[in-house]
Amino acid sequence: MDRMAWQGQGMTRQADGPPEWRGAARGALGAGGGAAGGADAAGDAPAADAAAGLAGGAAGHGEARPHGAAQVLLDLQHISLSFGGVKALTDISFDVREHEIRAIIGPNGAGKSSMLNVINGVYHPQQGRIVFRGEERRRMHPTAAARQGIARTFQNIALFKGMTVLDNIMTGRNTRVRSGLLANALWWGPARREEMEHRRKVEEVIDFLEIQAIRKTPVGRLPYGLQKRVELARALAAEPSLLLLDEPMAGMNVEEKQDMCRFILDVNRQFGTTIVLIEHDMGVVMDISDRVVVLDYGKKIGDGTPGEVKSSPEVIRAYLGAAH
Repeated sequence: MDRMAWQGQGMTRQADGPPEWRGAARGALGAGGGAAGGADAAGDAPAADAAAGLAGGAAGHGEARPHGAAQVLLDLQHISLSFGGVKALTDISFDVREHEIRAIIGPNGAGKSSMLNVINGVYHPQQGRIVFRGEERRRMHPTAAARQGIARTFQNIALFKGMTVLDNIMTGRNTRVRSGLLANALWWGPARREEMEHRRKVEEVIDFLEIQAIRKTPVGRLPYGLQKRVELARALAAEPSLLLLDEPMAGMNVEEKQDMCRFILDVNRQFGTTIVLIEHDMGVVMDISDRVVVLDYGKKIGDGTPGEVKSSPEVIRAYLGAAH
């Protein structure tokens, strides 16, 4: 099966790193680059694991993969978000280039998930500009964001537990349905052909993520790690150009993290999908990210390659605390 077939976005992309790069990153994780079991189901990471990741997590990755003159896909300018008197984000600016893996890290409560919610339209910032594909977006609704090519997964799994894996992934195709309600109810003519095409795309995603054996299993019966993979599959079924991942490896063991890293890297390299990733495991972040932005108490305190960020005194202080 041609894995490129289900997403035309990546058809013209050239490999922009050495062919052994992905294996090196995965090998580093297997050797202990990631914090084994360091995150619980809510995604919390002990300070010791963060320290280990900051100190040596980039060993398998080295510097960021070169992207040359990659165009800016998403540009966030001076974003500020408040809930009453609580400031969740304060004057944050950074960009996301096409085809890169851009990580957002920071301690709990730093505003990482709030930033993802701003990007896909769940929250509307009181100040700042959001420019996506060169056009400024004003008060974007999540459905409109999805139609523009932005898909996401969630920190807490948001699947239909009573539905099968196949049916859950099919819901990711909703924004691409063109037939009307009546035509779909009758399942006739163009509506029938359209659904068959959607099912073909979904089957390709299932093959890609290696979940053929559970395609007819209700999601509620699956272990946690497989449920996270199904949620990734649902997001990929939308054929996004920008994929937002909110702690995709939280609560996973080392083997599950290795598999998820492999799939994320394959999505990025084979399909050309741009990825914005929130993750507490510093070994994972330093291994697979091209650039990293660091938040702390809703403010940006670092931005650069993994090597630059891990050596920043302000970033180290945010994770480990200042000496007294």
